[in-house]
Amino acid sequence: MSRFILKRILQLIPMLLIISFIVFSLIHLAPYDVIDSITLPTMDKEQVQLLRERYGLDRPFLVQYFLWLKQIASGHLGYSMISQHSIADDLLARIPNTIALVLPAYLTALVIAAILGLLAAAYKNKWLDRLIEGIASVGIAVPTFWFAMILIYLFGYKLNLVPIIGMHTVGQEHSWSDYFAHFILPYVTLTVAFCPELIRYVRSSALQQVDQDYVMVQRAFHATKWQIFSRHIARNILIPIVTQIGLALPMLVTGAIITETIFGWPGVGPYIMSATKSLDYPVIMAVMLLSASLVILGNLLSDILYYIVDPRIKGEKTA
Repeated sequence: MSRFILKRILQLIPMLLIISFIVFSLIHLAPYDVIDSITLPTMDKEQVQLLRERYGLDRPFLVQYFLWLKQIASGHLGYSMISQHSIADDLLARIPNTIALVLPAYLTALVIAAILGLLAAAYKNKWLDRLIEGIASVGIAVPTFWFAMILIYLFGYKLNLVPIIGMHTVGQEHSWSDYFAHFILPYVTLTVAFCPELIRYVRSSALQQVDQDYVMVQRAFHATKWQIFSRHIARNILIPIVTQIGLALPMLVTGAIITETIFGWPGVGPYIMSATKSLDYPVIMAVMLLSASLVILGNLLSDILYYIVDPRIKGEKTA
């Protein structure tokens, strides 16, 4: 297992190099750059050229890319060209806020999806299955930003029950009740966004288990549907669910970009959106590198969890 983990970690380096080169190339091909965002109408061409020279944007593309690689290899993410702040410090301040929002929402969606997915599979083609499938279909079809705006309009504007912007009210940064009031709408938005696909995933996994031999044996022993699903099928769908948890690792950083931006949640979402608008490439590249690393590590985590949960794999390794 340790050899497998080491091999996957070594594969991380060429993958990140390829992804970083592609993203850097796309940024370079854009019709404008970050200098266009920070120049003033009163600046002449010489001043603009000085800015380009200052940030190294007057150099050839490959030179810029290798300079960026050298900086990353030294363990330094660089500075934002717009704010001049350290990108590492900005991310360290924002990532915990994103995790505090995404993690509870995803775990809640996972629990709801496991229950509804199992119910849908247990009553396949019955009215309950059609109802749950209909809810999942509507949830997939409804854009996250539209649902967020509906919540803002109803609970923030019409009923005026909760605040709609930010994570804290000014002066109440240490109040848990104030934090929860700000938290509830983006949390509900993300939970509803995560649920539909997870419901379908659990339902599909459960239906695959229904056709297995052990289910036929349980039916032969006159086990009830509740006993089959609660004692056996629910346990066996743990494997695909665990795999899904590993694959969800990147969402802890970039899984709420739209929701965070709409609600003004001070996470990674507004940060990367602002950087994208101004083509602040050091920020874009840093977030991309982090996200790509989490995708690869998430796949590795899924494989490890799969190995832990499924004893058959251990048996194959031993054999």
